[in-house]
Amino acid sequence: MQFQATALNRRAARTEMIMKALFLGMTLLLILPVVVILALLVKEGAPMISYEFLFSEPKNGMTAGGIFPALLGTVALVVVALLASVPVGVAAAIYLSEYAPDNGFTRLINLAIINLAGVPSIVHALFGVGAFVLFFKFGTSILAASLTLAVMTLPVVIVATRESLQAVPHAFREACWSMGATRWQTIWRVVLPNAISGILTGVILEVSRTAGETAPIMFTGAAFFLPFLPQSVFDQTMAMSLHLYVISTQVPGVPDALPYGVALVLIGMVLAMNSVSICFRVWLRGRRKW
Repeated sequence: MQFQATALNRRAARTEMIMKALFLGMTLLLILPVVVILALLVKEGAPMISYEFLFSEPKNGMTAGGIFPALLGTVALVVVALLASVPVGVAAAIYLSEYAPDNGFTRLINLAIINLAGVPSIVHALFGVGAFVLFFKFGTSILAASLTLAVMTLPVVIVATRESLQAVPHAFREACWSMGATRWQTIWRVVLPNAISGILTGVILEVSRTAGETAPIMFTGAAFFLPFLPQSVFDQTMAMSLHLYVISTQVPGVPDALPYGVALVLIGMVLAMNSVSICFRVWLRGRRKW
């Protein structure tokens, strides 16, 4: 028996097609600016990319030469910030997800995390100056700048980790407890391995934001220009984001292609770091049994 579509069915089908087209259009509107920006950077900045540009220092008042000190400094800032924020963020998420009772104190912590995520980056910069540069006497250094970035990106790690932990089926925990495992053994052996791919999502987001921030490092550890490479985390360093700002707005006589080249390398570096994390996350998801 063949059923014929009624007026209600046809109206519902038209509505479905309209909504599908609307959501597709909104998605394309989000993607289009990214494609245009990348195309512009590649067109204008690709001629600048060379071995000398990547592995030499700025010259002639930063109107020529390369970006190696800024490139190395950015990697150092990102790595130290990750080492500082990921353990603390994961530990906080484990407490909130697995140990903390549902009471006023826990809700206060969650509110503080939400508020911390909304604080402007310049406020984090002033906090970094007061806390790490002056109070802990780290001075303007890689360590002070990285810790400032770590505090700024903590909410990203905490929220991503907590959501990943809560996505692990509760039956996994109950099965471990019924076998005599303690709560910590269950978290370490079962919950965290099954949540690691989601935790890496937070790390990916942190890398992207950390590498591109300017205000928090401008006052805490990034330098306008340094004729030498940093020797420890207590030295200042150049950074890609600040270097891009400086040559775009503060240095006269800069070739038009130079800022585009710096921006292209910065985005390429972020994409490379994220790609490694994404590949590792996909591999871990392939090993998951549920």
